[in-house]
Amino acid sequence: MAKSTSEELDLIRSSVRSLCEKFPESYWRETDENKAYPEEFIQALTDEGWLSVLIPEEYGGAGLGMVEAGAILEEINRSGGNAGAGHAQMYTMGAILRHGSENQKQRYLPKIASGELRLQAFGITEPTAGSDTTSIETTAELKGDRYIVNGQKIWTSRAEYSDLMLLLARTTPKDQVKKKTDGLSLFILDMQDQKDNITIRPIDTMINHATTEVFFENVEIPVENLVGVEGKGFKQVLSGMNAERILISSESIGDGLYFVDKSVQYANEREVFNRPIGQNQGVQFPIAESYMDIEAAKLMRNKAAEMFDEGENCGAEANMAKYLASEATWKAANAAMTTYGGYGFATEYNIERKFREARLFIVAPITNNLVVSYVGQHVLGLPRSF
Repeated sequence: MAKSTSEELDLIRSSVRSLCEKFPESYWRETDENKAYPEEFIQALTDEGWLSVLIPEEYGGAGLGMVEAGAILEEINRSGGNAGAGHAQMYTMGAILRHGSENQKQRYLPKIASGELRLQAFGITEPTAGSDTTSIETTAELKGDRYIVNGQKIWTSRAEYSDLMLLLARTTPKDQVKKKTDGLSLFILDMQDQKDNITIRPIDTMINHATTEVFFENVEIPVENLVGVEGKGFKQVLSGMNAERILISSESIGDGLYFVDKSVQYANEREVFNRPIGQNQGVQFPIAESYMDIEAAKLMRNKAAEMFDEGENCGAEANMAKYLASEATWKAANAAMTTYGGYGFATEYNIERKFREARLFIVAPITNNLVVSYVGQHVLGLPRSF
């Protein structure tokens, strides 16, 4: 894996910022108002190769690391955009890269890198299981050379805009496995090939307008699309969670710096009682405190990303980075709303849109309560709390 110098990393950041300038906040405001998918922006990211940076060069990607990927997503969100519409293309393919066969890598990764195929959908969560992944009920029954899938997923973002889905399904009933984490398998699902057997229903939400619930009725998946070993899908999914946590923390940091940038600008420009409101400590201190928290979260994100790129176990660092970044950014979001006062609620100022977007990362892709539980149990050695 190539490692960028500080100069190369600065170039990546400036290049991403230049692309984002073509998509001003009016673009994102209109996209949000229409509850639309930012197709033009995602295509531009794809054309410039930013979504394929983690794919090795032999499969058509840039062969870069988590440090570079994090910088890309951070800059997108700091510009006022929303990288969530495309971030899964970065990390979802990691399951194929780490656990897939060479045939699967050759078949899919080059087309994902070029944008010919989009792998944006990750089918894990179910209505009755929530964060308890081992309790999912969607089944994949082997019949001849195909698995037949029946069941339902929820909060499956971007399913309407994906060609492929990574799908976690039960191949052995839960009451027939020794460990509750066994009996789950991971598949590459060609959604276009099976579209007549897949029903996608959008969920109307205040943000993340591309999220859906998906129903599978006798969906056929060829055996060659099983990723890794049957029954070990849970571990394969977990192995990709560190990448997801690090990239989400990068987006959250970008959001946080957006709020700080906007708050500083407005606090310097806005005058009340013949003085800039930023001169008032009641306005100034929350902004400064938020900035310090974000900078601290960034250090943890950087550590986690560097450990990931070195192949080290970074589960604790990745989880802590996600927690610290999302909490610091939510603090910055509230500081921005207070700084803008009534104008913070006006859509034309964009603060309320980013305020809504920032709140998501407190609960997704994992709630911060579970992060705290993870640290308590796995880092501090306290008893399991659930």
